[in-house]
Amino acid sequence: MNYKLLVATEVAKAVDNILSEEDIYKKIERPKSSDMGDLAFPAFMLSKSLKKAPQEIAGELINKIDTSKFEKVEAVGPYVNFFLDKNSFSSEVITNVLKEENNYGNNSDGENGNVTIDMSSPNIAKPMSMGHLRSTVIGNSIAKILEKNGYNPIKDNHLGDWGTQFGKLITAYLKWGNEEDVRRDPIHYLVEYYVKFHKLDKEQPELDDEARDWFKKLENGNEEAVRLWKWFREVSLEAFNETYKTLGVDFDTYNGEAFYNDKLQEVVDILKDDNLLVESRGAQVVNLDEYDLNPALILKSDGASLYITRDIAAALYRDRTYKPVKNLYVVGSEQTYYFNQLKKVLEKMNLDSAKGVEHVPFGLITVDGKKLSTRSGRIILLNDVLNESIDLAKKQIDEKNPELPNKDEVAKEVGVGAIIFGDLKSERINNIDFVLEDQLKFEGETGPYVQYARVRAESILKKGHADKYNFSDVSLDNKQSWATIKLIQSFPDIVKEASENLEPSVIAKYSLRLAKAFNKYYANERILDDNDELESRLALVKSVSIILKESLRLLGVKSPDEM
Repeated sequence: MNYKLLVATEVAKAVDNILSEEDIYKKIERPKSSDMGDLAFPAFMLSKSLKKAPQEIAGELINKIDTSKFEKVEAVGPYVNFFLDKNSFSSEVITNVLKEENNYGNNSDGENGNVTIDMSSPNIAKPMSMGHLRSTVIGNSIAKILEKNGYNPIKDNHLGDWGTQFGKLITAYLKWGNEEDVRRDPIHYLVEYYVKFHKLDKEQPELDDEARDWFKKLENGNEEAVRLWKWFREVSLEAFNETYKTLGVDFDTYNGEAFYNDKLQEVVDILKDDNLLVESRGAQVVNLDEYDLNPALILKSDGASLYITRDIAAALYRDRTYKPVKNLYVVGSEQTYYFNQLKKVLEKMNLDSAKGVEHVPFGLITVDGKKLSTRSGRIILLNDVLNESIDLAKKQIDEKNPELPNKDEVAKEVGVGAIIFGDLKSERINNIDFVLEDQLKFEGETGPYVQYARVRAESILKKGHADKYNFSDVSLDNKQSWATIKLIQSFPDIVKEASENLEPSVIAKYSLRLAKAFNKYYANERILDDNDELESRLALVKSVSIILKESLRLLGVKSPDEM
């Protein structure tokens, strides 16, 4: 049963439908303390219509509302507080979770509509740094959340695999490169060659001429240039995929910038045919004055394309291929202005999916309080951080549970999960400072804390021989279990909220609240006492385990059964 809807229905009847059920439903609150009820209706919203003080309205409403469906209903100041029947509520909630298991909270809001997600997008022949973490894990979690809400996510890794840097890289490789080295450790050596090029080109300007020449050859389809470019892309992608495998992230497509090379002229032609392209100082632009935005530069004066030209081509391709209801770009907040321009250009082109274009911004990541910068040499490799986190997790396991089976695999799940959870627990728009040791603590707002709460639940189920019960008669009405049961019941609403706001932190914060509520329940209730309530208590524990595991899955975090 939707208990918020039940409250909204009863309130609407009591006020003779002055307000609709839908309007009332939106205003229903959850009191911070169970002592003030489980759901509350604020009478403020009726003051104007009834021309009475909210406190007076609340007092009158409790005499009109059918209270037989609730444990009790009372007026406190301007609020009407509803106390749910603990017995029937807990029975229904837990029975539903045990029946639906990991499908609990699923809905069909998305009607199977396609959602393209432009995410991660590292540059070929450059290492994946901690700066790539956010787009990757935020995009991956949003995909999982959207899928649970009935959408069909399509994760697109829009690789940076084109541009003048490849002329420099080809030049550097041909002068100083070694094939064996590149095959052994591609990213390390390709970066080394690239850095060497930039150190020497100040004293040897002819290097820049060679690089321009090689990039022109690449653009013109020169066999050697294309062979080297394809090889650099292939070995880079192999290295990236090792990192993605560690993170547990995969993609539906790797259509990088180069994929759109043969699609750029059509973009220019469409803009010209629609009289959207105008000349400005020799360049070609789309005016966006009506939106208070600067003109969008489509072609430079020398005819060269830009990022926005390729992004328009990508949006056009996605529109035709997937017909997406949403086209999401998980990119740092510093690019907000750019994506405002892109969206408006696409709208002026009357692209069917233009209204669904949405920038999903996120804040900067610092490490130990310091900003990451490739130019200043302050770059922290993502692989190094992942490996260090796994090693630290393994040390903790060796100290606390040295006989744990599969401890290498568990260490990986805990170590990697700590990094992902540490990124996603804050609202994505916030800047985050990453301190590895803090993320791996088993206390506080961390991934390992949530993982361990579920491990504790699984341990209780094993000790209580939960598998011998069919959980057909679940009934709990004590105060200790109530907070946990209410949180479990709210999970479907949490899933919807996370989807509507494209905000993984909603799930992360919820998982922390549920873990804390369960740990408090565990501390105050003798769960394994053999009496009439044992089966119901184990049913609650099993429900907690199911929801914690599913919450972590939506974040892209694994949930070990033992730690």
